[in-house]
Amino acid sequence: MPDAFQDAMIPDALTIFQGGGEMGALMRAYNWDAHPLGNPDSWPQSLRTNIRLLLNSEFPMFIWWSKDLYAFHNDAYLPALGKKHPAALGTAARDIWAEIWTDVGGIAENILAGGEPFYAKGLRLYLGRKGFMEETYWTFSYSPAFDDAGNVAGVFCACFEETSTILGQRRLKCLKDIADSLSQIQTLEQACQTTCDLLAPNESDIPFSQIYLLNRSETEARLLGQSGQVVPQVSPSVKLLAHEAHNEWPLAEVRDSRKALVLDDLSGYVVPAQSSATQAVARKAVILPIYLPGQDSLLGFFVSGISPMLEYDTEYQNFHELLTSQIASSIASVRAREEAIRQQNELSELFQQAPVAICILRGPEHVVELANPGICELWGKRHADVIGKPILDALPEVRNQGIKELLDGVFRTGVPYSNNELEVMLERNGILEPMYFSFVYHPMRDRKGTIVGVIAIAIGIKDQVEARREIETMNTELRAINADLDNFVYSASHDLKAPISNIEGLMETLVEYLPAEIRQEEVVQRVLSLMDASVTRFKRAVADLTEVAKIQREAGEDIASLELPEVVADVLLDFENTINATGAQFETQYAPGSTVNFSAKNVRSIVYNLVSNALKYRSPDRTPQVKIKTEEVPGYLVLSVSDNGLGLKSTDHKKIFTMFKRLHDHVEGTGVGLYIVKRIVENAGGTIEVESEKDKGSTFRVFFKR
Repeated sequence: MPDAFQDAMIPDALTIFQGGGEMGALMRAYNWDAHPLGNPDSWPQSLRTNIRLLLNSEFPMFIWWSKDLYAFHNDAYLPALGKKHPAALGTAARDIWAEIWTDVGGIAENILAGGEPFYAKGLRLYLGRKGFMEETYWTFSYSPAFDDAGNVAGVFCACFEETSTILGQRRLKCLKDIADSLSQIQTLEQACQTTCDLLAPNESDIPFSQIYLLNRSETEARLLGQSGQVVPQVSPSVKLLAHEAHNEWPLAEVRDSRKALVLDDLSGYVVPAQSSATQAVARKAVILPIYLPGQDSLLGFFVSGISPMLEYDTEYQNFHELLTSQIASSIASVRAREEAIRQQNELSELFQQAPVAICILRGPEHVVELANPGICELWGKRHADVIGKPILDALPEVRNQGIKELLDGVFRTGVPYSNNELEVMLERNGILEPMYFSFVYHPMRDRKGTIVGVIAIAIGIKDQVEARREIETMNTELRAINADLDNFVYSASHDLKAPISNIEGLMETLVEYLPAEIRQEEVVQRVLSLMDASVTRFKRAVADLTEVAKIQREAGEDIASLELPEVVADVLLDFENTINATGAQFETQYAPGSTVNFSAKNVRSIVYNLVSNALKYRSPDRTPQVKIKTEEVPGYLVLSVSDNGLGLKSTDHKKIFTMFKRLHDHVEGTGVGLYIVKRIVENAGGTIEVESEKDKGSTFRVFFKR
């Protein structure tokens, strides 16, 4: 090549540093005449060409030139230098990178000596570019830089910092390890300590760690996990006071602010010695609040040492926040599992103590998952003989009795099934016996709503069924007896009328045939009077029997809407003479709408009997006072008749409503009146009751069904 052309290709001192941004301007202003390399005009063409190349590159590059390895670099390389810029320009690499020269110096000097190029990916280097020894990672290549004669005169480097990427990968792995390892942890203590154990290998990010959990009142925090170069606390249980002890974490401050707190100086805390040759003692720490995921409920605190070899930048802070969130999720999961286990244990205990029989049958084969003592007793089986078995294996005798088909229907459709009295043949002591159950089959669903089994709740009712059948048999017999009695009363009330009439006629004939002088004899007069009274009482008894027969045979007839005040007024007219003779005083008090739907003659009979008894059984020592009133109660209109008469002993209250029962003999009567009243009221769906005290009076209450 002609020398003139070659000279034209060589950058002169004015064009070497053209462009190049900040470093180009710095190189142009540099006093190279005072530098060992001298004026750029004297530099080799290759050096000038390479400098111009790197100054105009966007990729981090530098050249270390000559045996002293003087440094030239571009703007893209400035972040790698940090505070070493601008002094690094033209300075020997041994001085610039004294802190890592043991790592890279030998490589550079080997290349100067004619060695092979060097390539490294993700090499960790501790740089002093920010005022502290910083953990960094680099991918770079060292290759020879030649002079014009083709001899190795320096080292050329293209490099790329991967600190952010490698730290991100390391931290992501840390988070993943915690998430993977805590999925099956069962207790909070295990969750917290396991988390710290998993953080321990990553002492480059987490020099030490502690996890505290709060009590419900947020007044005390318990240390449940710790690892690494832990700053000891006074106690594993920390009281959250307004002013903590001098060597305790300011947890109360974080609790109150609800924000992370960075402690820039740990000199007030007891710090253990350095744990490894590559790790300096942590001088800073951060306390982060642990919140229940998605809520503002404070669970506790995560305390982490901050690496002295890393800047506590946004990415580092984000890592701590993600880590705290992962811890919170793990704690929440453990608490949820603990609560689920607690509820399951409580439910199991409840099932075991339940006064009814309960079992849980899981899956389409209805495997017995839970069987409490009650169900085992009903089945006549031991718990060990049924648990974990399909229902037809646990109870083979129920095959072909429709039980599995009922369970299949509930499992398939999700529609509950109940039966108040189902007969099932079960084996007891080798013999099939009929058992009776009142039970419910209810579908059991998982959280997604899918049917996973059937819950069966049952009550054994064999004794009740047998007792009911006994009662039904007895009732049938009683109904037959009552029917016979009713027929007897009806027949007697009719069949006795003719003999009584004959006796009465014979008496009249006898009296007519007796001579007048004999009829006038006192003894004859007395006998005739007694005979007449007997016939009269006999006729009255037959009349009452006839009335009873009518009540039993004519219930429900002659129903009408009746005003009770009108019925009472009409009845009182019948007793006008007695009322006047005794001076009886009557008081009435009626509720609005005192109307009943009833048989007119039966209502009158009820009122007549009650008023008659109030007058008949009056006390000879005081003027009769009778109060009649009505009142509304749910479902009934109540008629009450109160008097101040003779009253009854408490032992006689029930006897008074039986047939032919008389508790006072000084007045005439057959003792069937109140029996008739009771039958009338009960036949219409009502009731009658008495409240009485001897020598003070009685109150009868009739409940007419609405």
